[in-house]
Amino acid sequence: MGNALVDILVRLESDQTLKQFALPKGSMQLVDGERSRKILAGIAHLNTAIASGGSAANTIHGLAKLGIDTGFIGTIGRDRWGDLFRNDMESHHIEPILFTSQSETGRAISLISLDSERTFATYLGAAVELAPDRITEELFQGFTMFYMEGYLVQNHDLVRKAFQLAKQEKLHIALDMASYNVVEENLDFLKEMAQEYVDIIFANEEEARSFTGKPPEEALIDMAGMCEIAVVKTGRTGSFIKRGSEVHKVGIVEVDSMDTTGAGDLYASGFLYGLVNGFSLERCGEIGALLAGKVIEVIGARMEDAQWEIIRNQLSWE
Repeated sequence: MGNALVDILVRLESDQTLKQFALPKGSMQLVDGERSRKILAGIAHLNTAIASGGSAANTIHGLAKLGIDTGFIGTIGRDRWGDLFRNDMESHHIEPILFTSQSETGRAISLISLDSERTFATYLGAAVELAPDRITEELFQGFTMFYMEGYLVQNHDLVRKAFQLAKQEKLHIALDMASYNVVEENLDFLKEMAQEYVDIIFANEEEARSFTGKPPEEALIDMAGMCEIAVVKTGRTGSFIKRGSEVHKVGIVEVDSMDTTGAGDLYASGFLYGLVNGFSLERCGEIGALLAGKVIEVIGARMEDAQWEIIRNQLSWE
């Protein structure tokens, strides 16, 4: 479950654009429609690419590409962007559990710096209208795992109800922290949800520090004390994974990085694919690292079919 967004990907000539629009580098900032339009006007001279997206949608797309049966819960507008989003789900064999709204379909402007770091200016539009009263137990039936992106946690009532129903239906619950500033703004609520409902937590180094106030390896211990499995991703140095007394350090796949957009989302795809198939935690982390490495070789969070074929073949050979 996540924000159903259309991604607008832009490679910046310099970080001056981020300063111009007061966007902290590496963050995800929620903007209103007017500010979104101003940013789009300010980058109109740059090359852009458009694709369906949103953090959880990227993760589910990756799982579907690896042959896992998946569904996606979200809200779209009754517009061409919404049609694009729904058609993309269906074309990749993802069950679209999509509510519709009179509001415009949400858009995420992804500003990609020269060092491949990405900064998001997100206009949620219809996505923010995913309301608690639309979430019923039937939505979770037939599934074994529920994955939620952290960008939804600002809607506390929605998140709490979704977690309660997923737990009621005996699904394993995975949560990606999504962004350090989202963690900071919802810290107490996130800790409550982690302790009461969440089985698997994904966080990068900055998110883990915001969540615990500690560096990666110490944060990992705190996080694993709240749930079954904790994962802390540390960028170029890999990731740490902990379940009970079991701890693993997993490295990265050496690649020529073009754009880090989707790296965390696809890491989750690979990790969850490994869990679904009963692989060891270390192997889950290795598959996560493989997908994260492959996706940063392209612009955006979506890889071409030929790249997925290489990944599937590599997994089958191993």
